[in-house]
Amino acid sequence: MASRNALEQHNKGDVVVVPDAVKQKKNMAAEGRNRKALGDIGNLAAGRGVEGKPLPQVPRPVTRRFCAQLLAAAENQKISVAVNVKGANVAQKVHAGRKPAQKKATIKPRPEEIIVISPDTREKLMEEKMQRKKQAAEDISKKKSTLTSTLTARSKARYDVPFKPKEQIVDIDAADVNNELAVSEYVEDIYSFYKLAESETRVHDYIDSQPEISEKMRAILIDWLIEVHHKFELNPETLYLTINIVDRYLAVETASRRELQLVGISAMLLASKYEEIWAPEVNDFVCISDQTYSHEQVLTMEKQILGQLEWYLTVPTPYVFLVRFIKASLPDSEMENMVYFLAELGLMNYETIIYCPSMIAAAAVYAARHTLNRTPFWNGTLKLHTSFSEAQIIECARMLVSYHSEAANHKLKVIFRKYTNAERGAVALLPPAKSLLAASSSPSSC
Repeated sequence: MASRNALEQHNKGDVVVVPDAVKQKKNMAAEGRNRKALGDIGNLAAGRGVEGKPLPQVPRPVTRRFCAQLLAAAENQKISVAVNVKGANVAQKVHAGRKPAQKKATIKPRPEEIIVISPDTREKLMEEKMQRKKQAAEDISKKKSTLTSTLTARSKARYDVPFKPKEQIVDIDAADVNNELAVSEYVEDIYSFYKLAESETRVHDYIDSQPEISEKMRAILIDWLIEVHHKFELNPETLYLTINIVDRYLAVETASRRELQLVGISAMLLASKYEEIWAPEVNDFVCISDQTYSHEQVLTMEKQILGQLEWYLTVPTPYVFLVRFIKASLPDSEMENMVYFLAELGLMNYETIIYCPSMIAAAAVYAARHTLNRTPFWNGTLKLHTSFSEAQIIECARMLVSYHSEAANHKLKVIFRKYTNAERGAVALLPPAKSLLAASSSPSSC
């Protein structure tokens, strides 16, 4: 009633005095209504807690980062916090000591895809791969050839020098790969050893140390030994070894004119025993010398020669080099007979003793190619296998060609008659190489 009276008096304009107790009660009621309304909108700023305890103060404005800090603080204090995020009411209750359960991410293995390739498909893929590789190789080769041709053309235009393509080297042992007797795996090593060994057994100039023997007498002996060799039908290795034994013996021992033929037949007896399967007997050489020497004299000279040479008969003669160099020249029968004809002419003449056996063989091949006009006269294959350049052998080759030009009119005609036979291609009747008969300087030994 008092309130109603007071309100009525107030409306009438009268001043009404309200007691303090009544004011306080009204203020508390209003405060309760305001707290409820503020609590509904999440504003905890001026509220009071239950039983007079103040609520936690939250400064404004609230940002997203600060919201995360509030949630962490509320979790420690076991309270419910209402947070206003972007104007939305969010109530989150967090219990201290309990962490939110996190689901473990489970990664399921991806099933393997198995691709089955049929044989036809695989073959097709391999063909495509090989075609790509082949095409790439052709592109690279084409590019290189283009660059090479361009640079070659520029060099030719700059220096005006004709371009010479690289000379092909022929593999002369390719046909003997399956021939065990050819020993193609070791043939290069064998001839490298021959080149080293020929310098050790090389015969020096000895004719001036022989008081009764001249170059002409030696030529007569060699001419006769070639005839005996042909009569006995011995191997060519035997002839070349016989001449080597004669020269090596006369280089270390003085012989009389009467003993010269005995030295020759004893040397051929030794060479026949070394090279032949069925060697001639001592009586055969006694008979061939017209009983000039006895059986005992031949055996005595044989022992004397072996003693002076220290039984060293394994030597590289010109023949072992001729076999290899003729093969390197890719010959026919005419070429082969011409080489042997020139080589035997060189053996008969003492002047060639200044040359080593390998150079005589190389010069015989070179002179034969000139005689038969086989061009090129000297190529990369011959240079490789002989180890001689054209300039090194040209003087010796000229000497052999000069012997060829004199053979028909020479007093010693055994070699000439031997190679006029049709079985040997009658190569002695061919005209000598006039291109090599020009005047030359003094010969140089190898």
